[in-house]
Amino acid sequence: MHKELKSIHPDAKLGKNVIVEPFSTISADVEIGEGTWVGPNVTIMDGARIGKNCKIFPGAVISAVPQDLKFKGENSIAQIGDNTIIRECVTVNRGTASRGKTQVGNNCLLMAYVHVAHDCFIGDYCILVNYVGLAGEVEVEEHVIIGGMTAVHQFSKIGAHSMIGGTSKIRKDVPPYIKASKDPLSYIGINSVGLRRRNFSADIIYNINDTYRIIYQKGLNTTNAIKKVEEAIPASPERDKIINFIRTSERGIIKSCAVGSEEEEDEL
Repeated sequence: MHKELKSIHPDAKLGKNVIVEPFSTISADVEIGEGTWVGPNVTIMDGARIGKNCKIFPGAVISAVPQDLKFKGENSIAQIGDNTIIRECVTVNRGTASRGKTQVGNNCLLMAYVHVAHDCFIGDYCILVNYVGLAGEVEVEEHVIIGGMTAVHQFSKIGAHSMIGGTSKIRKDVPPYIKASKDPLSYIGINSVGLRRRNFSADIIYNINDTYRIIYQKGLNTTNAIKKVEEAIPASPERDKIINFIRTSERGIIKSCAVGSEEEEDEL
C-alpha cells in the first residue's frame, strides 16, 4: 500500500506487523521491532534500533548524526525501547565515540519537539513534555517527568521518580524521589504523589522525606548531611540510592528553596 510513496532500504530489518506510512524514509542499518507504527513523514536513519509496539508520529527524526563537532563519523546507534511513543517532530541523535549509544527506555513518552542529544540515557517509564531539550550525555533515570520547555545542561543527571517543573533550567544534578522547580532550579519537596501512585508504602515515603529534611533543611554541608543521614535513617534501598546518587554526583546537586518543608508537610 502506497509503496511508491515511501523509501525503505532493502537491508533494513522490520519485524512482523510493522506499519510504515507514506512519505517516510528508513535507511539500511535500521532495525524495527514487531508491531511498531511509523507515521507519515518520519525519517529513521542508520544506527536506529527501535523496539516492539512503538508509535512514531509525523516529522520525527531518529538516529541522525550528532550535533557535536567532535563526531568523526564513527559507528554508533540510537536505541528506542519497547512500547515507547515518539510524538511529532521529536529528534533523537545517535551516539558518539564517548558512549557509542543514545538510549531511550521502555514505555516512555516523548512529546512533540523533544530533542535527545548524543549519548543520552533515558530510563523506563519517563515522560518528557513538549519542547524539552537534553544536551549531550545527560542521564535520566526511570519514572522521571520533565515539564515542558525545560533545558538540561550536558552531563547532568536526573534521579529516579523525580518531577521537574516546566520551563526549568537544569544545570546541576537532580536527586531521586523529589520535585524541583523555580529559578534557579531548587528542591521543593519529595514527589510523594508520584511515589504513592507507584505503590511506595507510607513508611518508605516518610523515610525518604526524613532523609531529605536532613540533606536540605538542617543547614549542613553535603558531606556532613550524608554522615547524619547514615546515622539517623535506617538503611534501605531508597536511602542508599539517595546517598549513592549524591556521592557520585560530578556536577553537584541542586539546592533547596525556603518553602520546601512546609509544602511537603502539607502533602504528607
